[in-house]
Amino acid sequence: MYLKHFSLREAPFSITPDTAFFYPHEGAQAALNTLLVALRSGEGFLKVVGEVGCGKTVLCRQLLKTLQTECVTAYIPNPDMERTDLLLALTRELGVALPATTARHQILDVLQTCLLKHAQSGRRVVVCIDEAQAIPLKTVESLRLLSNLETEKRKLLQIVLLGQPELDQKLARPEIRQLLQRITFSEYLGPMAAQRVPAYLAHRLAIAARDDATDLAVFEPRAAMALARHSRGVPRLLNVLAHKCLMLAYGENRHRVTPRHVRLAVADTGGVNAVEAWWHKAFSFPFATSGVQPTQVLRVRPRLSNHLHTAGGLQ
Repeated sequence: MYLKHFSLREAPFSITPDTAFFYPHEGAQAALNTLLVALRSGEGFLKVVGEVGCGKTVLCRQLLKTLQTECVTAYIPNPDMERTDLLLALTRELGVALPATTARHQILDVLQTCLLKHAQSGRRVVVCIDEAQAIPLKTVESLRLLSNLETEKRKLLQIVLLGQPELDQKLARPEIRQLLQRITFSEYLGPMAAQRVPAYLAHRLAIAARDDATDLAVFEPRAAMALARHSRGVPRLLNVLAHKCLMLAYGENRHRVTPRHVRLAVADTGGVNAVEAWWHKAFSFPFATSGVQPTQVLRVRPRLSNHLHTAGGLQ
């Protein structure tokens, strides 16, 4: 691929939520700080809501990484399961193996015993539940029961919910209003500001760099701002577009990403808003009077793979 071309030891724009690449832009750092302060203060129920691709999972992993020396941590990536299954998943995360046939009240008893032992040793237990909007309504009751596990002085289990905006809609339902009332801190994780995108790109290139000689100014300033505009500051979209831009530059044996590379990457990427509708300008006739449908024009645009083959970059 392009790693040797740009003097990189690993792909800088993977969409895998790797905490090594965590970039503390204003929204992410504010959310992380709030969570850390609230958890260290003993708060029992916290919530982070953010749109798809805005970095909730990497924020979650960064939180757990930060807390790993001071807390016992557990992570549930997919809570779309029945009530008993969720409790069993939590016991497994805490190192307690139980048969799948164990009754729910028995699981709760085992969990309480486990949590009391950690509390007596001075250790707090934090569980992060990712994709929390997927929790079935009936399973939400298990979360309420877990939040009841406490001593006179402290919560035995601190729970952080991370999910898409649909989580707020679910929590607003009358039948689970008791759980909503227990959430003491809520944070919103949005896209990063456009002016942070050039630093974000350089940050990821620096983490992936082979050595100090690696050029971190690969993205021309206008290309970086075009990426900010088309990705709308959503990190996942930004990573997808930046990766394709590096592939295009490599295919042309260039060491700089230009706005043209961004346009080609945008044209090849679904779910990206072509803000400038640049391909309209490539044709002097309007669709309404020409008889040409927009889908026909879209087929005229070269696919990324075709462009790379033409440039000789995928030999």
